[in-house]
Amino acid sequence: MKASTDPIKRVSVLSTGSVAIRPEHVGPTWKNPYFWLFTSTRWTTPLPINVYVIEHRDGLVLFDTGQDRASVTDPNYFPGGFNKLIYSRLAKFAIEPDETLTAGLSRLGYAIDDVDTAVISHLHQDHIGGLPLLGHADIVISHAEWESLHKPLPEARGLMPSHIDLPGLSWKRITPEPLADPTVAPFSTGHDLFGDGSLLLLATPGHTPGSLSMLIRRPDHAPLILVGDLTYDDDLLAAGALPGVGDKKQMRDAVNKVNALRATMPDLAVLAAHDPGAADRLAGALSRAQRA
Repeated sequence: MKASTDPIKRVSVLSTGSVAIRPEHVGPTWKNPYFWLFTSTRWTTPLPINVYVIEHRDGLVLFDTGQDRASVTDPNYFPGGFNKLIYSRLAKFAIEPDETLTAGLSRLGYAIDDVDTAVISHLHQDHIGGLPLLGHADIVISHAEWESLHKPLPEARGLMPSHIDLPGLSWKRITPEPLADPTVAPFSTGHDLFGDGSLLLLATPGHTPGSLSMLIRRPDHAPLILVGDLTYDDDLLAAGALPGVGDKKQMRDAVNKVNALRATMPDLAVLAAHDPGAADRLAGALSRAQRA
């Protein structure tokens, strides 16, 4: 495919504020999550809450939608009781009025109404915050993640149905299909978002049961993979180190697959939701394409 046939015009990133989490959350750690959640006295430095924006010929696509500013302005945003304590121990958010999804898109030259599709890596609060604004768009999620929302005690598992299962949203639940594409091995299944091979959704469970990543492929550009919360730091992922939250076996398999993909695509840029280096890594990948 020649550059003139590139279906993607632009890839950008914005951040809807910042979040501090426990160092054990970032990992690696041997500690049980409930142990460190209630005993840790430390927080990370503030991390970004990244939303990736892809301008495709078939529409404007978001990968995740960030954190809702209501979470820092509305005292009733979070569930009550013991779950409220868990949420307060898990993360601390800071979101200024000019750090909303709408404001970030505006700085990139887009309006919220320009968004045609939002792919949700998983349903934790800092990835679904823009859903109330996206009643006009298709919301893409894996079947496995949607099913996890409807299992017992979702709030205790980090899912808040009152902020997710909103009236008027157009959900598109996908199941990865077999891929006849050896270039993405060891991934053998996926979902081609627009049928042109440029935006490929890959199952990377572990952080949650239905977590998705997105592989972005363009002619004359370094490939990009958006991995959500599979890692909080690409250096840790490259070393095979796992975060402190999630199903270890599933995460290990997903991390190994991404690293195997990296081995076959040496210029692959791995971009996570909260990696402080992700924005610079994206800029570097794009600048290399411009110099080529």
